[in-house]
Amino acid sequence: MRQGPCATCGVRLRTAAATPVMGARSLSFRAPCAATRPPTRRGSRAPGSPACRGLRAAVYLALDRSGSMRPYYRDGTVRHLAEQALALAAHLDGDGTVPVVFFDTDAHPATRVSLDCHEGRVQELHQRYSHMGTTDYAAAMLEVIEHYTATGATAPAFVIFQTDGGPYAKREAERVLCRAARLPLFWQFVGFGDDRFAFLRKLDEPAVPRKWIVDKAGFFAAGPRPRSWTDEALYDALPAEFPAWLEAAGALGPHGEAPCTGAQPYREPR
Repeated sequence: MRQGPCATCGVRLRTAAATPVMGARSLSFRAPCAATRPPTRRGSRAPGSPACRGLRAAVYLALDRSGSMRPYYRDGTVRHLAEQALALAAHLDGDGTVPVVFFDTDAHPATRVSLDCHEGRVQELHQRYSHMGTTDYAAAMLEVIEHYTATGATAPAFVIFQTDGGPYAKREAERVLCRAARLPLFWQFVGFGDDRFAFLRKLDEPAVPRKWIVDKAGFFAAGPRPRSWTDEALYDALPAEFPAWLEAAGALGPHGEAPCTGAQPYREPR
């Protein structure tokens, strides 16, 4: 692993020796295994959204554990979202596991949660980390990026990024996304609570191509009662923008373009 700052953004990232670049070859997906069984509850539905059919991608889950998130951990809402993410992963990724990143003032190392052993796992990890701090998007994004590049993966990844408010370091969060713009990661932000989410709404409508190569972030507000969303509605909303991103990113070709205005194509730091 090597690290170095982005010439344009100045963000330091540890990257694997061979950083994947989105291109036509990385967009060949195979259908998920028919034998895969996601966690189910009475009345629940597996992901059947047209947006999911025929796609292939790893799924990541970033969970906000700032102090204001305490009620959502207490009433099982966060656990419920994690189960829905696992079900989605079972259809997008054959291994049935989701790397989960908890974040507050800092990010905790990605921990894999699997279909085989998910009962109580999210709450166990949450309690292990004890103190609930502020909201640092950038730290969580960096943890996802570093975990993804360390795996040596080349296929796209779908990142479910849950939060109940804006980041305390908005510019740093934007710079991290800019720095990673040529990695095949799509960021789907999910807002809990009644915050206006002005920052996330801005990310959902970026200046393309001035800011990013393509629009690679989505956002939807789940409201103050996220568990009121049916599985069917959530599976429609989560990947709604993902297929369009895959198509737009694949059209760039294997070498891509500069991720930010004035930036050179991505190269490993020396």
